[in-house]
Amino acid sequence: MPEGDTVLQTARRLDAALGGQVLTVSDLRVPRFATADLTGRTVLDVTARGKHLLTRFEEGLTLHSHLRMEGAWRVYGHGERWKGGPAHQIRAVLATAEHTAVGYRLPVLELLRTEDEEQVVGHLGPDLLGPDWDPDTTLRNLLADPGRRIGDALLDQRNLAGIGNVYMCELCFMARATPWLPVGELPLPVTTRLVSTAKQLLEANRDRPVRTTTRATEAMSRRHTRERLFVYGRAGRPCLRCRTPVRVADRDDRPTYWCPHCQSGPTG
Repeated sequence: MPEGDTVLQTARRLDAALGGQVLTVSDLRVPRFATADLTGRTVLDVTARGKHLLTRFEEGLTLHSHLRMEGAWRVYGHGERWKGGPAHQIRAVLATAEHTAVGYRLPVLELLRTEDEEQVVGHLGPDLLGPDWDPDTTLRNLLADPGRRIGDALLDQRNLAGIGNVYMCELCFMARATPWLPVGELPLPVTTRLVSTAKQLLEANRDRPVRTTTRATEAMSRRHTRERLFVYGRAGRPCLRCRTPVRVADRDDRPTYWCPHCQSGPTG
């Protein structure tokens, strides 16, 4: 599932393929923008903002997309077979003389003036992988509602941008707290460390094709395990710390993983 590191990698691929190039094909397959034609415009750049993608064109236009749970952008060479899904799932096609970018299952796709980008990303908190990262602001955001569950606070992109369900579960495990514990019940040093750890994890994975948290930094290294993640996706399997079976619960249509021995707090 796309999180901040995955979205950044997607932006890099799109920028490498489209940036500085003139579009030869423009096909936006959403009703509101079906008649919009970007053919002949130069792509200035593609950048990530949290989990949002901004593809900027000359003459002040931006194509805003968001992957959410199922969306994906694929880049293909000239003449290469598209294989990101069936044709009815395609929401956008942007092609140059050498590459074609195809957006599959995009739940958000809209064309707006570049000067209006703040309307779609202005609500976001500090971006863990962006130039606006500010740990002090992030800490204040998280503590603004001390009664809120840690998991909800971490997933709220208004607090900090880039955390998804995988990192949320992993960060709570590292903090030794269940995702349902009110954030205000964490000792301040733990919350502060949670913010810095979130930054470390995404930075460590920004260039990796396969995400890992168990070996994300030297301090977190687990040299004797091949497991990439501490708890996420490991329901029923032994905790890497204590060997207690990892548990999972459905939470707002998202699976939430935790260790009932290592993590203290409510369990739902």
